[in-house]
Amino acid sequence: MGLRGPGAKRKSMDIMGGTKRRKTLPWDKPGLSRLERVIAFIEDMPVTQGKLAGTKMKLRKWQIDEFLAPVYATDENRHRPVRTAVLSMGRKNGKTGISAALALCHTVGPEAVDRGEAYFCAMDKGQSGKAFAECKAMLEQHAELIERVNIKRNEKEIEVLEGAGKGSILKALSADADSKLGLSPSFVLCDEAGYWPKRDLFDAMDSALGARDEPLIVAISTQAKDDTAFFSEMIDYGLKVQSGEIVDPSFHLAFFHAPQDADPWSPDTWAMANPAMGDFNSLEQIERMAKQAQRIPAKEADFRNKVLNQRVDGTVRFIAKREWDNCNKSPVDPEALKGRNCYAGLDLSAARDLTAFVLVFPMDDGSFEVLPRFFLPEFDISGKSENDRVPYDLWAKQESARLTLLPGKVIDPALIAEYIADASTEYNILGIAYDRWRIEDLRRELAELSVELPLVKIGQGYRDFSPAVDTLERLVADEKVNHAGNPILAMCAANAVVTKDPAGNRKLDKSKASGRIDGLVAMAMALSIAERQEEEVLPAWLAEFA
Repeated sequence: MGLRGPGAKRKSMDIMGGTKRRKTLPWDKPGLSRLERVIAFIEDMPVTQGKLAGTKMKLRKWQIDEFLAPVYATDENRHRPVRTAVLSMGRKNGKTGISAALALCHTVGPEAVDRGEAYFCAMDKGQSGKAFAECKAMLEQHAELIERVNIKRNEKEIEVLEGAGKGSILKALSADADSKLGLSPSFVLCDEAGYWPKRDLFDAMDSALGARDEPLIVAISTQAKDDTAFFSEMIDYGLKVQSGEIVDPSFHLAFFHAPQDADPWSPDTWAMANPAMGDFNSLEQIERMAKQAQRIPAKEADFRNKVLNQRVDGTVRFIAKREWDNCNKSPVDPEALKGRNCYAGLDLSAARDLTAFVLVFPMDDGSFEVLPRFFLPEFDISGKSENDRVPYDLWAKQESARLTLLPGKVIDPALIAEYIADASTEYNILGIAYDRWRIEDLRRELAELSVELPLVKIGQGYRDFSPAVDTLERLVADEKVNHAGNPILAMCAANAVVTKDPAGNRKLDKSKASGRIDGLVAMAMALSIAERQEEEVLPAWLAEFA
């Protein structure tokens, strides 16, 4: 049951605290630009909690210059080119207030359209409930706007009954719900999108915007913890737009963060990610968190992510993200590598999982170009994406990811053999390192194709795999590999965990990993036999020739 409904009596002056109704609201004054109307609306919204509760919002210069002005700029036809806007900064920099105010601006304010649909989307029902509560509190403390709406508590929905945006709704949705179909949003705000468990709700909203003349989807969040999150993809895309690498006037990124190599304990570094520091974001609180993070190593990753707005998780990685990223040197051109000597690592999966075939090419300067190919069954690829929390379905459409979807529910070894056979005609494969798992099936299929390649057994136990771990670690640290930023290899590197036996031998442990590591296992095996060949010890292991 809503607070009000059609035909409800106007709230009395006493209920509204004796506030006198204004005939002209600030954003309705003549002569204002589109941006000025948006600013006037936001600055007429009440602050509902904290030490400034009871006052009106006051936008800071950085909020206007870096975010609102580019988003609400208009072209020569007075249309707003921006359709997707991203604002990312550290916690406690006023995301909740500006998010709620923007949602209301597009529902009952100057950006509202008649019968519009605005959605406030959050990570889960609890977070979406908080977002709805903030919008509700703002309206209840605004004398003029509260009279024009019907607030439905149970449905978490606000309906506009009269005035600008008549017939519009603002509804809170959660990312943990099923994808919403049949909606026609005019405005969508994605709250803390960096922590959403999956991208379904965002994709459903984004794809539904086309029915509107000037739709807008806004994502406001602290950074996600890893590269595979869809919010990380949005940040990376926005940085390419900023640099001019991509021309896309429909996309705007406002990004406040500290560089990975900046001193995490310096107030100057804190300020990079926290534009409201010393204002409504307490400097003392940030200092306290920093001191705790310095004393307690486990808190450092959380401090870097939530305060410095860095893409850092709390997992102790085998390969540091910075080291891995330093090996993204340039695109790898498969055509330019044709005819060159190379070595391969093959990690065959269980019937329904990821299979990795990674080629490494020795270069004249002692480095290696890495050319992977991954395989998954096509059946239920969206389910696999959701289970692993990575966008296999999207990667399958990106040639740079080098993911091939095979027909059916399981991986057919014959199709893997066909790919290897084709690769052997293009590249001079001097050895293929493999684990015992399902290798006999592959041997049989290669024999059917009359393909003979040197197969090199590398066990996955501590003693056999330890040299491969050492080789991979050293070559990455020395920046002697170029993986070209392949997203699936990056996922595998981020998930990888190394364990030791009592003798100090190490292996990449799939049972301890936080996700798939097949690509990194294949890459480690390929680099290991490549280095052994370069040292001319090949005859010692050619006994495994198939």
